[in-house]
Amino acid sequence: MKTRVLAVFAALLLAGCAAAPAPTPTRTAAPLQVAALKGPTTMGLAWMISQDDSYSLSLHGAADEITPGIVKGEVKLAAIPANLAAVLHAKGAKIKVAAVNTLGVLYVVAKGEFVDSLAALEGKTVYSTGKGTTPQYVVEHLLAKNGLKGKVKVEYLSEASEVAARVAAEKSAVAVLPEPYVTTLLAKDKDVSVALDLTLEWGKISEDALVTGVLVAADDLDSVVLDAFLKDYQTSIEYTNANPADVAPIISGLEIVPSVEVAEAAIPRCHLSFLAGKDAKAAVSAYLKVLHEANPESVGGSLPGDDFYYGA
Repeated sequence: MKTRVLAVFAALLLAGCAAAPAPTPTRTAAPLQVAALKGPTTMGLAWMISQDDSYSLSLHGAADEITPGIVKGEVKLAAIPANLAAVLHAKGAKIKVAAVNTLGVLYVVAKGEFVDSLAALEGKTVYSTGKGTTPQYVVEHLLAKNGLKGKVKVEYLSEASEVAARVAAEKSAVAVLPEPYVTTLLAKDKDVSVALDLTLEWGKISEDALVTGVLVAADDLDSVVLDAFLKDYQTSIEYTNANPADVAPIISGLEIVPSVEVAEAAIPRCHLSFLAGKDAKAAVSAYLKVLHEANPESVGGSLPGDDFYYGA
């Protein structure tokens, strides 16, 4: 695994081992609302929202519920997919990537099949979701870089829930699924196991981490307020990684994921992270370049410039 990716995972590992008493977040000068989507990209926010009433969460089930407010400048902070941030920036949204909050959340799961490497997928059919979106580009990039282009049949289904149902219904199956669908499927079917972490597989071919989610901030958000928020956000993500059992009820209570059990089991596999400044720029720009090569429209037609990154 390359140096930068190793450093990121080392930091996450240390955070996960340090189960210290809950720190007190630094209060910002005025209440802040964060718009976010249900799922892993919002998990790291839950603890800070619960600890400090100067923060609030506006939770949404789909990206199109958030994007109008971001484009109009009404939403000052949002936790969204990295490529969506680039698309909105290209459309004129006055936003910057303030931090990476989630690395990869994609996994290969297997049932009745032995899969211990990407090479083991040769000749197999793999179910996946996300045709024409980032899961497809990630999977195809990894297959190509491992010499497997055209040697693995990827059958794309419409939803992650449909992929999980197909795996559950068959005696033998291999699929690519994101969290928290992986955890939910494992709980329902004891014959299913996690075969590969695609974040780790990405690290074997790239110096930069696979990125799923980012926090974007409006250009007109005061930098003092934003910096204070980012400090609390880092604390919240580190505390969540170190104390999944404590934070899982909060995540479930906010309806970010469906249950306490799913939240607690999924946290370690969601690669919650905090990268800011130059580290965030390096990771996001490298990831967006891969997506742009696969489909320029997936990042808004062209790669964003330096003005897309806060503090870099």
